[in-house]
Order: sequence, then structure tokens, then C-alpha cells
Amino acid sequence: MKIKENCTIVEQKEIAPDIFSMWIQTGKIAETAAAGQFVSLYSRDKSRMLPRPISLCEIDRTQGRLRLVYRIAGEGTREFSQMKEGEVISVLGPLGNGFPLDEARGKHVMLMGGGIGIPPMVQTARELNAAGTVAVAGYRDVLFLQEELKGFCDVYTATEDGSAGTKGTVLDAVREQALAADIIFACGPTPMLRAIKQYAAKQNIPCWISMEEKMACGVGACLACVCQSKEVDGHSHVHNKRICKDGPVFLASEVEL
Repeated sequence: MKIKENCTIVEQKEIAPDIFSMWIQTGKIAETAAAGQFVSLYSRDKSRMLPRPISLCEIDRTQGRLRLVYRIAGEGTREFSQMKEGEVISVLGPLGNGFPLDEARGKHVMLMGGGIGIPPMVQTARELNAAGTVAVAGYRDVLFLQEELKGFCDVYTATEDGSAGTKGTVLDAVREQALAADIIFACGPTPMLRAIKQYAAKQNIPCWISMEEKMACGVGACLACVCQSKEVDGHSHVHNKRICKDGPVFLASEVEL
């Protein structure tokens, strides 16, 4: 059940150029949050009416805290990056549907994250925390969240400039390292997800993808963040899925990219 809370910032720091890590203290949101879900953060600037969706990187249910790792993409996220420890921010969550962890139990799981699609893989790896789980992380250049991932699984890296790991994409790393899996969970930009979907189909591997998309309401009412699907949506009555409400995680074979 989604809740709107005023949350206190516990920690905020820049972990890579224009990429920030924010820990927030929640009253209820952390209790029911799941790997692959997101929250919406509200600006203090009343001219920015729409919230900004940010995926969950880590969930500390014991202390009631959430870690959000995000990139500055506009004035809203720039405002968040300038906030300090002790300040209060309005948060709605948890939102969306996360990764189907029960489907992955006892299987060799490959987590694939690209850029700001890497953060959701940290909590997913934590929840699985099993032998046979590997993470393949793709970066433009500067690495982040490597140590967090290594705490739960083996990690392979790809960089566009070849400065670390395999030069190229996450799929280049998969091929170079001869990695195999029973199931794939992926998050990243659309071209990456499209390539992973094709790879998974050829290899006959079930694949779940978390789609990155600009959102407006974040709760499925406005139809601003839709993707084409094989099934007819019960809300819009067309072949669309609302990424914020029906996703952001989908079975790759059910959506068009």
C-alpha cells in the first residue's frame, strides 16, 4: 500500500559525477518496500508539481530506511542533490511492481544493470543472496556501487571506454566471460533492454526487465508512461501497459521495446 510521508534525510553524498546516494528515514514505506520498486520524491518548488520517480537501491527494514541512488537529470533532481542531512523531503511509496524473486529461488540468476539501472540490482542481489547469482554492471566510465554488489554476488563489469572490465556493453561482458543463467533480471536504458530481450529469447532464458521512463503521476492515472504490450490494458483498453502501475518490471516477452 502506497503511503505519502515526510521523510528525513539521514545521509547524502555524491558517489560519482552527478550521481548521488541519499538515505532517508521513513515511518512506514520501508516496511513493505520490495526490490525493483520505486518512490516518488516531491520538490519544494511549487512550480514543479509532478514528483520525480527514483528506484530503490537498498531497503533497511530494521531501521526503517531507504537508499536512493539517482542521477541529476533536471532541476528537480538537482534540487534533491543539494539537500542536506536532517532536511525533510516528501515521499510517496512504495510504488510499482518489483522483481519476481520467488521465480528466481534456487536458480542461477544474472542481474544486468546499465548506468542508473544499476541501483535496483543492489537490493535484488541482497534479497537473493545466493550462490549462482552474478551481476553484470555496465558503465560509461566511472564505476559506482561495485562494493555493494560484491557483498552479495560475483560482479562483472563493462565500460564503454574499456577503462575497467570488458570494453563494450553488458552483453559483451557476458560473452567474454562465457556467463550463463537460468533467469535474467535487467534494468537500464531502452537500447540495452532491447538487446538483452533479444539475447534472452535466442538463449531461451526467462527475462524480466525494469523499464526506465519519464513519469507524471507515478500511480497509473495519467497514462503518460506507457509501453506497447501484447495484452489489452484494463484501464486504457488498448495494447498498452502503464510502466508506473503495471511495471516498472515486466516479463520481457510481454512488452515491445
